[in-house]
Amino acid sequence: MLYNKENVFGRFLKNREFLILQFKKGDLSKKEFIELNFEFINKMNLKPFKKIDSFEKGMYNYQYYNSIAKYYYIKAKDIKAKGKHSKLYKKYIEKTNYFYWKKDQSTFQLLKHLNFNNIEAYFIKVNSRFLKDKLYEIVLMDYDNIILHSKSQWLLQILKDKNVFINEKRKSLVDRYVNQKY
Repeated sequence: MLYNKENVFGRFLKNREFLILQFKKGDLSKKEFIELNFEFINKMNLKPFKKIDSFEKGMYNYQYYNSIAKYYYIKAKDIKAKGKHSKLYKKYIEKTNYFYWKKDQSTFQLLKHLNFNNIEAYFIKVNSRFLKDKLYEIVLMDYDNIILHSKSQWLLQILKDKNVFINEKRKSLVDRYVNQKY
């Protein structure tokens, strides 16, 4: 597929920054942020890249898979709240887990492309009992506002092996977003 790198990634990054700003100002809830991000990525009609050979491609893949995983999680929660369609709930949870797994693979490919340079990772303080001592933050220090998250144990081990994981718990750089329910 041919694409204009400047145009595609420029639009993608501008939309991401716009949504982040709207969330920070309180104009969007976390659920609205996720849904709008999902809609934008769908409208772009750009599938994930097979090879991560640039920061932009890696970020696009991370956002692509992360937004789809979160979208399916919202759908699963909505179904569970209604107390019906347990098979559909299970299907959405399976999709959620699959797309989070793809997101973690994309994270690894991006970090590998960056040679694990100027990266800092650590566990974050969370309100959720489910995420406590599981969710960690990966900060790409050479880029503004690039903060990734994961619970993946295999990725955590790689971060430790590459000596970029700090064994302490910190407040997330995006604490309000991380700790807001959706």
